[in-house]
Amino acid sequence: MDTLAGYRNFSTDQKIPEEMQNVALSNQKIYVSPETQERAGNEVSNSPIVGGRVELQLLTTLKCNLKCTYCSLGVGDVVGSQDKVSYSLDELGAFIDKHLSGHEVYVTFYGGEPTLNLDFIREIMERYPAFRFQLQTNGTLLDGLPDSVLSNLSNILLSIDGGEEITDGFRGRGVYRQVVKNTRAVRDRMAGTFTARVTWSSEDTSFEELDELANTFDYVYFQFVAGEGTYSPAAMEKKKAVITQLVDRFFSSEMLYPVIPIMGVVRNKVLPTRATELYHGKTQCRVSTHILNVMPDGKIFPCPDMMYVPEMLQGNLIENWLKPSPLQPHPNMPCDKCEAQPWCRGNCMKNLYLAYVKGDKRYRENVVEPICELVRFLGREIDRHDPQAWYAKASLDARKTLRDCEVYEYVEIMP
Repeated sequence: MDTLAGYRNFSTDQKIPEEMQNVALSNQKIYVSPETQERAGNEVSNSPIVGGRVELQLLTTLKCNLKCTYCSLGVGDVVGSQDKVSYSLDELGAFIDKHLSGHEVYVTFYGGEPTLNLDFIREIMERYPAFRFQLQTNGTLLDGLPDSVLSNLSNILLSIDGGEEITDGFRGRGVYRQVVKNTRAVRDRMAGTFTARVTWSSEDTSFEELDELANTFDYVYFQFVAGEGTYSPAAMEKKKAVITQLVDRFFSSEMLYPVIPIMGVVRNKVLPTRATELYHGKTQCRVSTHILNVMPDGKIFPCPDMMYVPEMLQGNLIENWLKPSPLQPHPNMPCDKCEAQPWCRGNCMKNLYLAYVKGDKRYRENVVEPICELVRFLGREIDRHDPQAWYAKASLDARKTLRDCEVYEYVEIMP
């Protein structure tokens, strides 16, 4: 019976004795021939994708029903430039067959506001029922999603910016309450998790606001906004004070405090290989290894914030070509000398590229260096609590979630 352990795929050209089929079914594991294993291994090793899995981030549309003041797709007039997907499902299938065969594929529906093209989302789910799916949405149309979509989503990333006043200030009056209301309305129909995705921009974002989100949603992920004018000395001190409170709450909570950047840093400090194994030692935002951002017109870029940069073009779905990501670590980047490198692995490759490869001194001083300082501060605050000792005393459930949380695969982990 042990001869079937570890086999998960089935090659139809390999006949299996009936008694072995029964064993396979009872163990929920299926035999795969050595030839099929070798063929799949060769397909992965020859792919421009690094590693055995790939995230297809499909931009269903570049239209949006909100006008968030800090939107990264506003750079280069990307927002609104493409209303609908212009490639066919057969063209997508040909691209997947040629470039992603042998990989574990998971899909994030992105935009614009992706739910404005609901038919496309349905068609993808019906065509590829074995894929994992995530939705990143502003949440305002969430209550209109059918059960067939909600039941297939592993995670929903809900864009929100803190409390009601701050969120509505960036997104429009009434948006915060609408998102919370819609989340509650569909929770019982949702099979996966809800993650509040916070763009931490305002210096007035408080611990209480983020803590409330942690009590409202399954997880909270925050990312420091890549915007100038938000990192004055006073703003930095306010953000550090909130970080200290969040870290204190994490280590004093009886249950696992579901704030992804803190969870991720603790995991990476306690289990260092987890910071590198899925990313082959590169950035955890996946842009150097295994994420493909597919524009509605089929053009492919490694980073959704750099789809206006011609040199970042990585492929074209309609023309069916793909090359390795051009967004890679560079000798000019100072990460190897940074104390955070073992667990951060390069916070944001877009930021590092603009600051140190393109040499944008102003952007480096006003955005990148302050963000890196906050990331280092987060690591030091975690070290104050001896994360190794905390992990040793944590419950098995807490350890498992900290170690294997699926949301890590859908976000940048580092803030």
